[in-house]
Amino acid sequence: MRKNKLIPLFVILFLLFVVGWPMRSQATPVVEDGSDIRKALSGPQAKSWALQNVAKLQSFYQGRAYRKAWTPVLVTTLVTAINASTTHGLTPCDYRVTLLQDNKIDELHRELLATDAYLTLAGHLFGGKVNPVSIEPGWNAAGRKNDLVVYLERALERGDIQESLEALAPSYPEYEELRRALARYRQIAGQGGWGQIDSGKLLKPGSRGERVIQLRERLKAGGDLEAESDADQAEFTPAVEEAVKRFQKRVNLEPDGMLGPNTLRNLNRTPEDRIASLRINLERWRWLPEDLGVRHIRVNIAGFFLDAYDHGSLARQHKVIVGMDYRQTPVFSGAIEYLILNPWWYAPRKLAAKDKLPMFRKDPGYFAKGGFQLLDKAGKRVDERTVQWERLSENNFPYQLRQMPGPKNALGRVKFIFPNSYNVYLHDTPSIELFAKVQRVFSSGCIRVENPLELAEWLLANQEGWNRDRIQQVVDSGRETRVNLAVPMPVHLLYWTVLSDRENGDVRFIDDQYQRDPRILKALDTMCPAGQAAGGR
Repeated sequence: MRKNKLIPLFVILFLLFVVGWPMRSQATPVVEDGSDIRKALSGPQAKSWALQNVAKLQSFYQGRAYRKAWTPVLVTTLVTAINASTTHGLTPCDYRVTLLQDNKIDELHRELLATDAYLTLAGHLFGGKVNPVSIEPGWNAAGRKNDLVVYLERALERGDIQESLEALAPSYPEYEELRRALARYRQIAGQGGWGQIDSGKLLKPGSRGERVIQLRERLKAGGDLEAESDADQAEFTPAVEEAVKRFQKRVNLEPDGMLGPNTLRNLNRTPEDRIASLRINLERWRWLPEDLGVRHIRVNIAGFFLDAYDHGSLARQHKVIVGMDYRQTPVFSGAIEYLILNPWWYAPRKLAAKDKLPMFRKDPGYFAKGGFQLLDKAGKRVDERTVQWERLSENNFPYQLRQMPGPKNALGRVKFIFPNSYNVYLHDTPSIELFAKVQRVFSSGCIRVENPLELAEWLLANQEGWNRDRIQQVVDSGRETRVNLAVPMPVHLLYWTVLSDRENGDVRFIDDQYQRDPRILKALDTMCPAGQAAGGR
């Protein structure tokens, strides 16, 4: 009797074991000897799971004898950090955040996915998601150095996953200012943004109509116009004119106080457009090295300014003129090794044949008045009176054109040389009236600097025997003089379309003169599956 009673119990236990086995197999544990991790990294799973950093994963797990690294608590912290990547203008779906939280994947898959996601996000925060050379072919700034595999191991030991990732982002104050602006514009977008202004004729003081009402509302939304309770809302008043000027100055437009096509286009940029610009420029900051130089120069090509920094503080600022659209000033880093006072100008052959030759044909006296000289292939002086200008062309110009030092010299009184493959440098200019323009795209690629002798004085401040009086004496002599810097000065030619505006506690958006922003935005949004990229906006 007892035996017969035990049989059903045995059968029940056996059936429970058989039925329960598939359920347990769905959550396959990582075995203690690490063979599953080793096998997954060297087998087809690494590809099928679309792991981005297989070599780094192999190095990481080999260093820990293929032991499991992630606990459920640490994975939860990682998910929080990934979601917070939006504050840096990055997109959580790039780091497989949805899959990390999927209860259907097994323990081995989640383990490797977590390590891969951390390393990917760490790399993007530390050096940018986009390879800068793919956007700016001349980019040569040395990126920051860090062994992210070792860095992850230490973060796991301390348990500070989120803090460790945040610490990888650039430490520049401008980067944090752009992050705060990003949060603010996302809030504006979440509240419905601001209204659009209809297209139409030029609006100026005295104009009236529905479009003036729209203009007022847009200026109020941007903080440029205070409510005029006693004013006719359909009238373009002096207060509206001043508000338009404030907006125009902030976006690098000529402050004429009128609503023309360029001002309308900028006012009609949506909060989402501004968010995209902030994401793009946060990425540009992530490309930069940790140290730009104790004393260094930054040129913002898009903003038309040169900033000189000394121990982290802005020492001086100069307006600059940059290359025209078809002769764009390149982006790269270098070091000023010397400057030349009273320089001769040796015109590039293409510029001499294309730009100067037609002037010489039109006005033969222009050659002598401008202080020009011709040299033959042997470097010997050629008498311009013997030259048959009408027989020369862009394809037939066998001379070197140069211009002697003097008030009309294209390089002005000084040029600053940082050797580079583009033959680009900083220099003075006789066309000082162009600095009064807001958008200064007039050069052939080099950078013209306003008040360059003051910049020379700053560069030579720590160099014995070179003060402003000495510099002026040499300039007044008219003799070409080379002055080597005792310590080369780092110079960075950069391209920012969002600028820090600390005076107003805000940021400034400026035009993308060379249309370089769209390429970065497209690259930032490439990894996410279709339709998910907007999550980072």
